[in-house]
This record gives sequence, C-alpha cells and structure tokens, in this order.
Amino acid sequence: MPKKSSSTIYPLSAIRTLALHAQHLDTANEATPTPTLDSMVDLVTDLGCVQIDTLHMVNRAHYLTMWARLGSYSIDEFHKAIYDPQHRRLYEYWGHAASVIPLEHYRYQMWKMDKYRSSPGAWFSRWLAEDGNRELVDQVLNRIRTEGAMRGADFEYTGPKRGSWWDWKPTKLALEMLFERGDLMVTDRVKFQRVYDVKERVLPDWVDTNPAEAEEAYRFYVEQAAKALGVFEPMQTTDYAYMKRTIAKPQIAAMMKDGTLVEIQGESMKGVKTWMVHRDNLPALQRAADGDLKAERTAFLAPFDSLFWALDRDKTLWGFDQVLECYKKEKDRIWGYFCLPIVHRDRLVGRFDPKLDRKAGVLYLRALYLEPGIEPDDELVAGVATAMRDFLSWHGAKTLKIDKSDPKEFGKKLVKAL
Repeated sequence: MPKKSSSTIYPLSAIRTLALHAQHLDTANEATPTPTLDSMVDLVTDLGCVQIDTLHMVNRAHYLTMWARLGSYSIDEFHKAIYDPQHRRLYEYWGHAASVIPLEHYRYQMWKMDKYRSSPGAWFSRWLAEDGNRELVDQVLNRIRTEGAMRGADFEYTGPKRGSWWDWKPTKLALEMLFERGDLMVTDRVKFQRVYDVKERVLPDWVDTNPAEAEEAYRFYVEQAAKALGVFEPMQTTDYAYMKRTIAKPQIAAMMKDGTLVEIQGESMKGVKTWMVHRDNLPALQRAADGDLKAERTAFLAPFDSLFWALDRDKTLWGFDQVLECYKKEKDRIWGYFCLPIVHRDRLVGRFDPKLDRKAGVLYLRALYLEPGIEPDDELVAGVATAMRDFLSWHGAKTLKIDKSDPKEFGKKLVKAL
C-alpha cells in the first residue's frame, strides 16, 4: 500500500507553491542571488535537464528557462559550463528531447547510448542497411578523430538537393547516429550549429563512466522527476522523465511501496484530489501550508519550460492551458506564434507573443493577454513591470511596444509602469 502523509487536505495555494518551489520559481525577483556558474549548474541539476529548441522570437528556449529562475545572467557564462573544457559540468544529449544535462548524471544515460548502438531503431537500421552507409559512419568518426572537431557543414555533400527538413544529407545522419551512440559529443556551437568531437576529447576525466543498469537509471530519472515536479499524479513523472509508461510503472509502484512517494490530499481546480509528493518535499509542503514558504516571483516562461512537462497539470493546478501555436496556420491560432506564459506569485496569470528587434532595441508584444478572472491591479502590474524591465535589459532592448492587449487597460498600465 502507498504511504499517506496524514488526513490533512492541503490548500491549493500550498500545492501550487510547492510545485513552483520545486522548479525554483518561487524566489522574489528582488531577492534572487547574483547568478554564478555554480548556481547555473545547480539549477540544471535540480531540474534534471533544460530543453533546447531551435525556435526563438527572443532568446532561445533553454536560455529563457534559466532566466525565469535566475533573472539576468551571462549566457557566455552558461556556455562555459557546457562547452569550455576548463569549466565543463553540463553536456548536450537526449533528456526531455534535446537537452542540457548535468555531467554528474552521465552514467545514467549510458544504457541509452548502448541501446542506440545495438538497436538503432527501424529507420536508422534501414538507413544503415543501404549500400555504403555503415562505412560512412566509420569514415565520419575516423575523420573527426584525426582532424578534430567538426560541424555537419564541414562535410562536403554533392548529392541532390533535399526537399524536407528531416531529409538530412548522409553525413549529418552519420553524425547524429554517432552522437546518439555516445561516440561523439557536442563540444561547442557556432551560430547554433553543433560542433562534434570524439567523446575522449570532450568528456572530463572526473565524470563517472561506470554505466548504470537500465533499471537503476529508470528509478533515478523517475525519482528525479518526482522531486522536480513537487506535486504530481503518478504517471506525470513519466512525462517529465520523457519515459514510456510501461517502463516507469514498476518504478513508481516500488517507490510508492517503500515510502519514497507519498500520497496526500490537496485542492485542485477540480476539487480535492489525491496528489503524490516525494518524501523529501513534505517539509516544504508543510511550510507552504503554514505560510512560511511563499511563491513571490514574477517571470515569463518558455513554451518548453519544465513547469509544463507534466501533461495537463497546468489545467489541474492553475486552470491554464499551455499551448504552442507556431505549428498552426495563422488563422487557427488563438494566442499567437510563440507565446510566453506569465507566472505571478502562485498563479499563471497570462501570456504574451513576443518578437525582438535586436537592431532597433525594441521588444514587440504582438499580443498580451490576461487569463479570465485576472484583474490588472496595481500589484500585478508592478510585478510584471519588474520582470519586464529585467527581460528587456537581458535582451539588450530599451523599448517595449504592445500591438494588442486584452484587456487594453493592462497594456497601458504596464507601459506606464515601465
């Protein structure tokens, strides 16, 4: 039987606060410590990973995820932790999709690399079976080992023009396969293009390379997800860990049985329900219920922010529907191309669709929305203005222009507060 903490019904404010606290989204903006390389690494470690994405109307998604929690910070300093051999403590690999991951978690990914090597999947298996492709993989690896780090663009390709985004040239496919197998690692990025080098020249000597067995890795990632989520439904750990439910279910059951995961009763947007909490987070939950731990931050979140990785939790906790509409036709969009949700204290209060003109130093909000029932009172406006001033400064922008605001009063008040 799963362990239960007590018969207490925790209020919605405490449930939300714990979720934000576990995600490092609760510290008041003015109380945020000055970011350091250590604090950046610690943040990624607590989150488990930070998702990378190519889409960017402002700074890229993984940079936004860090900013939401740290405030203005040096992207160059963050890069040091990923790409500088003297400071490397993070690396790129498959976490929640393409991600920045702590190197101290490297051993828990090695089973995945071995699996890609022995069973590369149906598509890659068919590709490898085509004439010359297996030899090409070896040639690409040997060339990088001999000549040094390279981008995909450094390999000449004289074949036919490719028609689809996924129809990569053969050397790009070889690089991707070698990356997935762990033979190559990303040693740098140039204009956001990956620069690959052989593992032995990228992986620091201090990294533990004793591979975790698959079952040990499964438990590690499910438990890490539980800690980072704060409160959750059991299967939402699989969403966060980017893991198949059939694989995660036995781990969840075992942790419920041994008391690692504890059932609590708490409020939600749908009434009182059973939530799950990692036992290490129970003291923080009680502090939130007692009013000693409060969510006091205002921030803007990337569409790929880890706060939203648990499927449907945004609706259950906040009545908020996080939607990324860039893949929709313009006529089918409700909010905008690349909306950033706004978190204010313990609520998700709105969203905006930004576009940065770097040359002009202007941040355009093509649309700014508050959620139904959220009023643009002075306290909310002041919080959003504080976050927006920092957001503008971090992007090197001096001016905010709002094309559309709903309600109109909110946009006017925000501009005036700035």
